[in-house]
Order: sequence, then C-alpha cells, then structure tokens
Amino acid sequence: MGAWLKRISDLSLFSKLFLVMVLSMITVTVATSWVTVQMSEKLFVQTFSITNSKIIEQIKSGLESIHYSNVNIVINAAQSGAIKRFLTEGDVDSVTNSKVTFDMSEQMKRIQSGIGAKNIGMIISGMNGKSFKSDRTYWSGSSADLGRNPITQESRNQPGRLLYSYLGEGTPGSGDQGLVAVKTLTDSGSKEGYGTLYIFLKENDLRSIYASFTSAGNDVMILDRQGLIISSDRTELIGTTSKALLESAQRIQQQGLAKDEIRMSDKDVMVLAGDLPLYDFYIMNVIDKDAALGQMLNRKAIFFIVAGIVALAVLVVYVITRRLTLSLRKLVKKMSTVTKENFHNYMAVTGTYETRELSRSFNFMLDELNDYISQLVETQKEQRKAELAALQQQINPHFLYNTLASVNILVQRGSQETATQTIHALISLLQNTISNVKETIPVVQELVNLKHYVFINQIRYGQGIKVDYFVSPDCLPAQVPNLMLQPFIENAFFHAFNKKGTGYIYVIITKERDTLHCEVVDNGDGMELSDKADEIPNPKSARQLFTGIGIRNVHDRLVLLYGEEYGVTITSTLGQGTKISINLPWRTDTEHVGV
Repeated sequence: MGAWLKRISDLSLFSKLFLVMVLSMITVTVATSWVTVQMSEKLFVQTFSITNSKIIEQIKSGLESIHYSNVNIVINAAQSGAIKRFLTEGDVDSVTNSKVTFDMSEQMKRIQSGIGAKNIGMIISGMNGKSFKSDRTYWSGSSADLGRNPITQESRNQPGRLLYSYLGEGTPGSGDQGLVAVKTLTDSGSKEGYGTLYIFLKENDLRSIYASFTSAGNDVMILDRQGLIISSDRTELIGTTSKALLESAQRIQQQGLAKDEIRMSDKDVMVLAGDLPLYDFYIMNVIDKDAALGQMLNRKAIFFIVAGIVALAVLVVYVITRRLTLSLRKLVKKMSTVTKENFHNYMAVTGTYETRELSRSFNFMLDELNDYISQLVETQKEQRKAELAALQQQINPHFLYNTLASVNILVQRGSQETATQTIHALISLLQNTISNVKETIPVVQELVNLKHYVFINQIRYGQGIKVDYFVSPDCLPAQVPNLMLQPFIENAFFHAFNKKGTGYIYVIITKERDTLHCEVVDNGDGMELSDKADEIPNPKSARQLFTGIGIRNVHDRLVLLYGEEYGVTITSTLGQGTKISINLPWRTDTEHVGV
C-alpha cells in the first residue's frame, strides 16, 4: 500500500488531477446509476404489485363465475326427478330401466346446455350403485374409484357444501388431471343423501382463465389449504406441495400484507396472494424479481451506456485538463533546464492567471540571474587577467641575473652571435610573460616561447639536457593557456636530472577527436608519488619557478577554464623518468574559453 501511495505522490500535477477527476466521475456515475436502478426497481415492484393485485381480482372473478355455474348445475340436478329416479330406483325391467336412463341423460344434457358449460364433464353416482358419465375424457376411472376418494367422504360429511379438490390421476395435460367439484344430493324431506354429483374441469381449461396474465418470471398458482398446487402456468409444479408458498399466503392473509418476498427454487421471488373461500383455495401470483426486472431494466445495455458515457467524459476531461495544465508543464520543463545551466530559456506568458504570474516571475528571475552571471563572468575575467599579469610580472631576479651574466661572459669570449641570440630569446620571453596578458595562445606561439626558454637554459647549463619536439602539424593552430608547458619543462630542467646529470625531455602534442593531448616526458631520476598516481605535487614543496606559476597552478587554470574532466595527470617511476599528461578541449580561437 505504501509503495502505491509513493507512486501516486510522485505523479505529475496533470496525472494527479486527471486521476482524481476520473475516479470522481466513475464514483459519481456508478453511485448515480446504482441509486437510479434501485429506485426504478422499487417503483417497478410497487407498480407491478398494484397491477398484479388487480389481475388476481380478475382471476378470482373468473373462478367465482365457474363456481356459480357449478352451483346452478347442482341446483338443477337436485331438482330433477329423472336424475333422482335414476339414482334411487332399482332395476325393474329393461324397458323401464332404459326409459329411466334415457330421461336422466336427456335431463343432464339440458342442464349442461342451459348453463352454457361446455368445457366440463359430469358424473352422477347413486346409493343404488348406478352411475352416469357425460364425457369419459374427463375421468377414465370407475365410479367406485371416485367413491373411495377422500373428497367424496368429505362431501357426505358436509352435504350442504359444494367442495373442490385436485384430481391428480394421470400425467400433466391428461384428461384425468384437473379440478373436481363434489356435491352430495339429498332428499329435501328426509335430508338423506341418495347420490353424489361430480363436476370435472380439466386443468388446461382452468389455466386458460389466467394464462393471458402470465409471462416469463410472472407465474400464477392455485393452492389448496395444505399447500398442494392445483393449477399453474408452470405445469411441472402441478400436484406438488410448496410449504414456502403456503406460509407466504397465510402471512399475507393474516397480516394484511400487499406482498411478500421469499426464496423459492434458489430465486428471490415476490408473492401476491388472494383468498378463494368458495373453493377453499389460495390464488397466488409469484414474480421472479430478476426475470421481471430484467425485462424492464436491461442491465447489460445500462452497463455499456454508462461505460460509454464515462469513456466520453474521461476523454473530454483528459483534453481539458491537459490543455489547462499545458502552460504549467511547459514552465516546469523550462525550469528544469536551469539546473543544466540554461539561463536563456524564457517562458511565454500564457495560460491561466496563476501560470501567467509564475511565468512572469520565472522570466524576471532569469533576467536577474543572467545579469548576475554576466557581472560575475566579467569580474572573474578581470580577476584572472589581473592575477595572470601579476604572475607574469613576478620574474625571478635570480634567473634574470644569471641570464645576463651568461650574456656578459659570451661577449667577453667574443661569442657575440650567441650572446645576441640569447638576448633576443630573453626579450621574446619577457614580451610573452610581461606584455601578453591574453588567456590563451596558439600552440605554435607556445612552442616559440618554450624553445626560447630551453635555449637560454642550455646556454647557462650546457647541452647535457636535450629537448625534442613531436607536434602534429594540425595541432599548431590549437589554443592553449599561455605559459602552460613552460612550468613542466622548467621542473624537468631543475629536478629531473639531479643524479643522472644528462638526459632527454620530449614534448609531444597530438589530437584525438575533440581533445588536445600534450605530454612532457623525461628519462630522468623519476620520483615517488602518493597512492594516487595522478596526484599533483604541492608546489610549496618544489622549487619556485621563474614565473611563479607552478604545476598546481596550471592544473587549477585548466579546470577553471574547461571543467573537471580536463587537467594534469602525472605518472613517474623512480630511476626511469616522469610523464606529465595534459588534456584540454580542442579550440582554434579564444571565443569558446570558459569562465
């Protein structure tokens, strides 16, 4: 978690603003969509429950109409003398029996046609053992089977009521599956029962009453008081018992609830229930919330619409945020160039009020900084010139005295030409040390000065120390600091041959890409260095040179002029000699000399 927070804290302002705005948009969009869906679902459930409550009332009205039709059939059957004779009289003769049967069947037909009940079947069964079926497709069993049915005994116990029961013989959809209404026919005087009337209604005919009100996830079920499903648009449930539905129906009736919500078949369903006291049944509307809501709310479509809106909003926010922070990002980028010593990268004063003020302040800072640097550069240049002039004027009197003494001896000996050459060499050397205050000079001029110095020393001390020059011709115009090589030549003359007495000094100047390499190599006594092979000896421990400019001074001048990657390195082996290596950038004019 800490690593993620660290990454976030390291993001740019644009990234942070964009991230916060995107997260805010997603959060607000998801929250708004969720609240909208929840409110829509709640409104849908309320509206759906109200609508379906009215549907239940319509179904109840249809079922009550069937009940009253059955009551009329019972009344007409109980008042028919032909039916009573058929159910009470015994066998007399075939003619009489046929006439009684014919009169009864005609009476049954008139009763059924008079009521208009075409989709029903009727069976009458008498105490005398006789029975009659109006249509065998409604019941394929025998009258004895009906007599053993519990509903028949219940009807005899309650002869004044028309009772209903589920007839569950056969498979779903067969003629033997449906609803049966049972009524015991009694004598009006003795109140003794003489027969039983059975009225059959097929389950698919019963289902047709409410089939138009059902849909996927919106089911209708008729239950008896024991929870047995007598009829349903879901035919696989017919004949099964549902304790959950029964308890829900009882709660709705006892507590006066408009609806109830239960878990059924691993689904969350909403239940509406109505009481059918004429049938002693419950009529129930079972609604699968997911399926019903899925018809109203296409969650997949909502998801893609919301995702599209968020994507479009993110794109707009990205463009706007990037545009608003553009000037600030430019300012930050240009500010970063200050660390790279770029003090002329001014900022355009554009953007918001804050970035305009920052840009003005940044430009003002650059102006002040450039002015300060210009003044500092000029001051340092003047200081270096003054230091160089002072150093050049610090001519070693002992060197000048010895040189003039050597000239005097040459004159006395009659070596006037050599004396003249020595005087000219001294004059030229003095001109370059006293009069010339330039920071850098060409290699060719440095070699002239160097040769004059070597000539004077060889006149004074003899030809025991030889100096050879190996200079690449293309290096002659290269610019080098004035009097750069002379201190190393002088150091070799006075310190490198104290034991050996004679030897060679080599001056080597070459070019490699953009670097000028200068080397002063001798085969003299050598010296012991510290653990760092390139350490520059402390000039205080060495003999003071005629110009006052020592080895350390040359190294510091090179670093000051060209940077830390340039300067002087020394390698030496005791008894074998010393090599001075000088590296500096390739320059052919004085315009690029650093501060």
